[in-house]
Amino acid sequence: MTQRGWSRRDFLRRTATAGAVALGGGTVLGACQATGGGGGGGAGGAGALERARSAGQIKIGIAGEEPYGFTDVGGAVTGEAPSVARVVLQAIGIGDVQAEQVDFGSLIPALNANRYDMVCAGMNITPERCGQAAFSIPDYSALTAFLVPAGNPQQVKTFEDVASKRLPLAVLSAAVEQGYAEAAGVPGGNISAYDDQNALLQAVTSGRAYAAALTDISLKWLAGKNPNAGVEVTAGFTPTENGQPVVSAGGFVFRQADTDLREAFNGELQKAHQDGRWLAAATPFGFSEANLPAAGLTTEKLCAA
Repeated sequence: MTQRGWSRRDFLRRTATAGAVALGGGTVLGACQATGGGGGGGAGGAGALERARSAGQIKIGIAGEEPYGFTDVGGAVTGEAPSVARVVLQAIGIGDVQAEQVDFGSLIPALNANRYDMVCAGMNITPERCGQAAFSIPDYSALTAFLVPAGNPQQVKTFEDVASKRLPLAVLSAAVEQGYAEAAGVPGGNISAYDDQNALLQAVTSGRAYAAALTDISLKWLAGKNPNAGVEVTAGFTPTENGQPVVSAGGFVFRQADTDLREAFNGELQKAHQDGRWLAAATPFGFSEANLPAAGLTTEKLCAA
């Protein structure tokens, strides 16, 4: 997998509030409040897991992307990643989860600056990011898809189709989809980057782009919220780079020193994948059993890809 910038989810800044809200709404936290350091330091030298259990509370970072982790119109933090995190954290003795919403590109820097103890944003596991923070086991996997005009008159199914037909393509700023497109031969001049999901939709409906590329989960959610927009989502597919299929899988992110918290979280997340709790938490956001990580898909493999 090619290493590049902050991939895929640097968007929905229009909803980001650079503050923090409780997952049930209500409590507001200072945006720059520190959490007390990594697993080997912090208050009294306690690890991140012990500190969170003692406080009965943990702070997480989200990026405001639907349906992965976002703030709804009522001010509550919701989405697949926060919902799954709540299930797992409660099981390891941390009942109160609060969230700070920041731009996607700020998630790991703010984590490492101790503004919160973990990132819950459906973040893709990539080699570059693995050098900056520690990922959980894969939480989910997803396919790539296109948002296209209803009926898909150009019959686009892959990035190679976009390239061969020389069609204009919309992607999210600094997203992995741009790299997939370029690897498939789409000219840079045919690719336009936008900052959020609504801008992708508008690019397609206005004709500025024939297709917009993103995960099938995100695009199905977007199309479902805009049923009269005259668009549809193509069947999901696995893109390739350098002739190799690229697996897209996301996870939760921790500081590299916080092995105690990460290992406890991993153990319970694995159980949740197996006993149906993950499915119950993720299904309302468009996820299904098909999005459970395949057997043998590991963080180590994704970090080394």
